[in-house]
Amino acid sequence: MPDANEHAEVIRNIPLIPLRDLVVVPSTLVPFIIGRPSSVQALEKAVEKDGMVFLSAQMDPNINNPSPKDIYSLGVTAKIIRTAKSDDQNMKVIVEGKRRARVIEYLATVPFYQVLAKIIKDVEDHGPESKELHRRVLALFEEYLKIHQSANVDSIVSALRDNSPERVSDIVASHLYLSLEEKQNILETVNSLERLRRLNFVLENELLKLRSRFKHELPKGARRKTTAYGDQGQKVYPAGLNYKKEEQPNEIEELKQKIAKAALPPDAQEKAKKEIERLETMPPMSAEATVCRNYLDWLISLPWNKKSREKRDLKEAERILNEDHFGLDKVKERILEYLAIRQLVKQPKGFIIGFLGAPGVGKSSLGKSIARATGRSFVRLSLGGVRDEAEIRGHRRTYIGAYPGRIIQMIKRAGAKNPVFLLDEVDKMSMDFRGDPASALMEVLDPEQNNAFLDHYIDTDFDLSQVMFIVTANQIDPIPKPLVDRMEIIRIPGYTEDEKLQIANRFLVPKQMKSHGLAKTTLRLTDPALFKIIREYTKEAGVRSLEREITSVCRKVVKRVVVNGKEHKEKVTPRNLEAYLGIPKFRRSEIDKKDEVGVAVGMAWTETGGELLTFEATKIHGKGNFTLTGQLGAIMQESAQAAFSFVRGKIFELNFAKDLHKNFDIHIHVPEGATPKEGPSAGITIATAIISLLTEIPVSKKIAMTGEITLKGKVLPVGGIKEKLLAAHREGIREVVIPLDNRADIKDIPKVLKQDMTIHLAESMDQVLKLVLTKDLVLAQPAQGPAADGTGKEDDASSSGEGEGTEAPEPRLTH
Repeated sequence: MPDANEHAEVIRNIPLIPLRDLVVVPSTLVPFIIGRPSSVQALEKAVEKDGMVFLSAQMDPNINNPSPKDIYSLGVTAKIIRTAKSDDQNMKVIVEGKRRARVIEYLATVPFYQVLAKIIKDVEDHGPESKELHRRVLALFEEYLKIHQSANVDSIVSALRDNSPERVSDIVASHLYLSLEEKQNILETVNSLERLRRLNFVLENELLKLRSRFKHELPKGARRKTTAYGDQGQKVYPAGLNYKKEEQPNEIEELKQKIAKAALPPDAQEKAKKEIERLETMPPMSAEATVCRNYLDWLISLPWNKKSREKRDLKEAERILNEDHFGLDKVKERILEYLAIRQLVKQPKGFIIGFLGAPGVGKSSLGKSIARATGRSFVRLSLGGVRDEAEIRGHRRTYIGAYPGRIIQMIKRAGAKNPVFLLDEVDKMSMDFRGDPASALMEVLDPEQNNAFLDHYIDTDFDLSQVMFIVTANQIDPIPKPLVDRMEIIRIPGYTEDEKLQIANRFLVPKQMKSHGLAKTTLRLTDPALFKIIREYTKEAGVRSLEREITSVCRKVVKRVVVNGKEHKEKVTPRNLEAYLGIPKFRRSEIDKKDEVGVAVGMAWTETGGELLTFEATKIHGKGNFTLTGQLGAIMQESAQAAFSFVRGKIFELNFAKDLHKNFDIHIHVPEGATPKEGPSAGITIATAIISLLTEIPVSKKIAMTGEITLKGKVLPVGGIKEKLLAAHREGIREVVIPLDNRADIKDIPKVLKQDMTIHLAESMDQVLKLVLTKDLVLAQPAQGPAADGTGKEDDASSSGEGEGTEAPEPRLTH
C-alpha cells in the first residue's frame, strides 16, 4: 500500500498550544480556557495571522510549563472561531478541529511554541466491514447517549448518519467519557476502519459497565475522566457533554449569591433556580448558556423591592411645582391631592394621569417637575412611531436576540419600583401585523391589573402598581377608548398672551441668557418687545416657538458681545426687534379688513391648539351643485352638506334666492388649502357664509363663531372651547358665538379672557344670524321661540366682566 502521507501538506510557523487533559479531534467544535502567558501569546499570534493553531495534549497535566518532550507529537490543526476574555489572565476560546497533523520540528520555543507540522491524511476504507461497523457504532452511541440523558440524542444521531465513517468516528470519540490516553490513541489511529473497531470495542465495554453498575446514572469515574483541564488548572468543556455542578466555574456561585441578595419574589426565585440548574449542565460558551445568563442578569437587576424615598411635604412640593411651571393650577392641585392621600393611606392605588394639550404647553416637562416634587426617580418612554406589541410586553425567549419590553427596561433604568414614568406621545402609536401596542398598554395602565404585569421575556409577574404613570398626547381621538378610560384626563390648554409674557420673563429669557453665557445686565428684553414677538413672530398655543425666537435674539447679542467686548450691552425694543428677528412672520390682515359678503370667521381646534379659519362662499351660474375645497375632512364635508341643506330649507322662509336649485352653484372654500381640516364645529360658520352670500348682507369680521348645525337649525355643542377662545383672543377677536350647551366650559376660561371678550351663547341658527350679520334678516314668517328679541342683555353682562359674564341673565337666551 502506498504511503498516505507521501504528498501531505507541510505547515510552517504555526503556533502550538499544549492542552491539559484535553484531546481535540477533527470535525468538532471545542470550547476551552487558557491562562499561561505563552499560550495566550500563541493564541493572539494565530488570530493576527490566519486564525489557525496547532493543538496537542501534554502527557502530564500537572506540568505547568511543558517542554517539547512533554507534549504529544500528534495533534490537530484547528480554526479559531471565537475568543473572549474570561478575566484579567484567562481567555475563553472556541475552536473547530480541522485535520490531524504531526510535529516535525519546533521552530521556536520563546515566547511561545511555533512548529513545522505535517498534515496526516486519513486512510479511508469503505468496504462491507466498515459499513457494518459504522451502523453498529451509531446504534451503540445512541444507547450510550440515552443512558447519559442527553437532550439532543435524536438530532445528534440523525446528523451522524449522513456523515462518512471517518467523520463519524471522530465525532463519536469527542462525546465519550474516556481517559486522556484512550482519546489520544483514537486520535493517532489514522486508518478509519481501525478507529471504528476501537470505538466499537470501547462503546461495548462502557455500556456493559453502565448497565451492570449504575443503570441510568453516570459512573463515579466519569466525572473524573471527563474533567478536561486547560492551562493553570482552568477547566474546559468539550461540546456535547453534560456536566455536574463541581465542574462549573465560579460564575455559578456568583449568580447564586446575586440571586440571594436580589430578594426575588417566590415565582421569580423559582424561575432563577431552574435557570441555574439548566446553566450548570451546559458548556459555558454555548449559545444557550449565554441566553440563560442574560435572563438571569435581567431577573437580578430588576428593582423588585427597591423604592425611591418619597417626599410628602405638601408646601415643598407646591413650591417646586410653582418654581418650574407658571399656571397649570388644575395639574398642580391634582398632584398635591395625591401626596395628601399618600400621607393617610400607606398603599393607595396607582396614579395614572393623562395630559392632553397642544405641543409646547409643558406636558413632558411637567413629568420631570412632578418627579422632583415627589422625590421619585424619573424615566421617559417615547411611544411615537411604536407599532409592535413586543415593544411593550417584550419578546419571548424562544426568539434569537430576545429582550424585555420597554416598560421593564425603563423600570430597570429607574432603579426603583415606584418611579415617575412618562409615556410620551401615546397618540402617535400605530398598529400593524405585529400587534397593537395600545392594547398592550391597557394592562400597564389598569390599577386593577398592573400589580401583576407579565413581560413575555421575564415571564414572571412584576408589580407596577406603585409606579406614577403620566401619559401625554396632543389629541384624544387616536387613542383607543378603553385606554382613555383607564386614565384621568387633564386638558392643558394654550396660554394667553399675558401668561406667555410671564413665562418668558420668569423662565425662558433667564434660561436662554444663562445657556448663552450672557450676564443679566448684558441684554434687556422689554415687555413690549416680548409682546411683539408673541403676536407677530409666533402663532401657537404653547411657548416652544417663543423660546426659539428668544434664542435667536440671544445668539445675535452673543456675537456682538464677542466682537465689541464684554462691556457691550443691548436693549431690545419693538422698534429695533426686526434687526434681530427680521420681518414679522404673521399678520392679522383678515381681522383688520372690512366686513364682506359671503365671508365668515370660524374657530377650529387642532392638535397644535386653537386656530381661526376664514370660510369663503361664492355663487356661479349652474344647476344647484355644491362644491367644497380647502382639504376638508369627511366629517367637515358632512357638516357643510348639513349647513347647505339647512339653507335650502330656509330659502322660502327668508324669501331669497328661490331659484338657487336651478340657476346657481355654491362653492365653499377654506384658505390654506395645504392644511387638512376636520370636525363638525364649522357648521354654523358655513351656513352663515352661504346665507350672507344669498342675502348679500355682510358678516361682521369682529365676531368668530363655532358650533355644529342640524338640518333643523339647532346649534349643538363642540369641543375645545377654551383653546378656540384663546386663539380668537390671540388674533384680536373680542366677540365670539358658542353653543348654549357649552356654557359649562366658560368656567375653565381664564379670567382675563372673560373680562376682555364678549361671549354669546346660542342654541339656534336664527340667534347666530342676528348676532353676526350686519343687518337684520326680513323673515317671511316669524321665527319660533322666545329668542326673537335677541341677546343684548347677555352681551352687556358678558362684556362688563361681572362674575362669570355669560352666565348672567338667561331670559333672553334661546332655551
